[in-house]
Amino acid sequence: MGKRRTRCLIDDLPLHIKDQVDAMLADTRITYWEIVEYLDSQGYAISKSAVGRYALRLDKSTQRLLEAQEQTRALVELIKKNPDADYTEGAMQIMAGELTRKMAQAQEEWDEMDLDKAGRLMVALSRSKVYKDKVRQDMQKKIDLAFSGMESDIMAAIKSDAALAAQLKEVLQKAKEKMMADD
Repeated sequence: MGKRRTRCLIDDLPLHIKDQVDAMLADTRITYWEIVEYLDSQGYAISKSAVGRYALRLDKSTQRLLEAQEQTRALVELIKKNPDADYTEGAMQIMAGELTRKMAQAQEEWDEMDLDKAGRLMVALSRSKVYKDKVRQDMQKKIDLAFSGMESDIMAAIKSDAALAAQLKEVLQKAKEKMMADD
């Protein structure tokens, strides 16, 4: 079953008139009544409420585009600063934010996405988070084991120099912390 897109009389206007309406809507000094009068002068009888609904839909689309551009810009900046970083967390945060907003709006959005589908997406997202946390815990255990074994081996080799042993222990601790950092 295809999803129906919301349409109004303004969508069916000739492009040059629709563009003029869009420009008039962008100018906050122009009232909806003035836009209705303009349309009437062009031979199109469209109500003030229809203009208002169209303006709300246009604003919502513009806002979504701006938010998507901002999220993309932030992700690109993150990639530039940390080329070796794990970006799944950022992508998951964007998806969680979008799903949360979709559920919170609960207007026409509910018509566009079945509640079952939104729920399945939230479950999949939470499973991904649990999996990521488990992988992180497993990685931490492996790192702890590896560094513990390495520390024991090195300490046995340099037992005679206590200052060097303390310094090496500090270096190993810093390395372990850097490996688990979220940068």
